[in-house]
Amino acid sequence: MTVRDDQHGEPLAGGGMTTVVRIGETVHRSRGPWSERVEALLTHLENVGFTHAPNFVEISDTGDEILQYLKGDIGSYPLSDAARSSTAIASAGAILRQLHDATAGVAPSMVGGWMLADVSPAEVICHGDYAPYNCVFDGERVVGIIDFDAAHPGPRLRDIAYAVYRFAPLTDPGSEVGFGSLEEQAERARMFCDSYGLDDRSTLVASVCGRLRDLVEFMRAEAASGNVAFAAHIAAGHDLSYLRDVAYIERHSEAITEIVTRRGGLGGA
Repeated sequence: MTVRDDQHGEPLAGGGMTTVVRIGETVHRSRGPWSERVEALLTHLENVGFTHAPNFVEISDTGDEILQYLKGDIGSYPLSDAARSSTAIASAGAILRQLHDATAGVAPSMVGGWMLADVSPAEVICHGDYAPYNCVFDGERVVGIIDFDAAHPGPRLRDIAYAVYRFAPLTDPGSEVGFGSLEEQAERARMFCDSYGLDDRSTLVASVCGRLRDLVEFMRAEAASGNVAFAAHIAAGHDLSYLRDVAYIERHSEAITEIVTRRGGLGGA
């Protein structure tokens, strides 16, 4: 078994609820009650040939999970021009589709035991937090996905909705992480859906708003129960930022939907 040695490790960004350290070509992460499910998911993905997620290696003597290190750049805020590019959007949509297709056959048998509650129907295993900050980039192209702590069984559209929110991004003009005009944001959302191959987009905007409201409810419940990480998010006003974005999206729902539903000619899901 590998023993963790933080003195020779490189702390990595992210992992808001876990300690994450790189040691050589591996990443050591502290485990949570849901980690066994995540490790089983990563093992499944490796077994079916999905190469865009880290392989699960083993549990260390100190109880950390050890994962393969994925080389590349993380989409940290403020996003670089590369992470904002059309190539980034297209590759992100394509890889999310591959992830969903790789888990569609096992999702119904993997209910329960995740950090987030299952959502019916269990069409796929949702990543749960598919965003630039959880993607690995090689230049402008997304080549990997990290941090599956928020994974859970659910409908494809639930995962797509949050991904579109983050990659478009569908944010209020006052957002510190937002950019682009409403029309540019909606066009980027359409591009993501085209690349994923999403056919029915009529409820996408409502799904985005529903997903963000669920997130706010979850954050507030966790903070109230004593979760220090989520309490810090609430203290920083993250919940209010999400609700401002919801108001912005709903205010422009017709305009966004009109652009997003224009067909780009890339198949359907």
